[in-house]
Amino acid sequence: MVLPMVDQHKPKCYLCSNVFENLEELRRHQEVDHKEFVEFHKNDHSPAPGDVTVF
Repeated sequence: MVLPMVDQHKPKCYLCSNVFENLEELRRHQEVDHKEFVEFHKNDHSPAPGDVTVF
């Protein structure tokens, strides 16, 4: 099966696969429709076990 290459340049939500015209629409969509997911992962920027910091 071959999928069409239509709208491949537009941003796509990785949670529900909806396609948007620009990043602002995608950001608004994720903050409204996937609010719990975004809030849960918002401040999860701590290093993972085994990460190495290079100075």
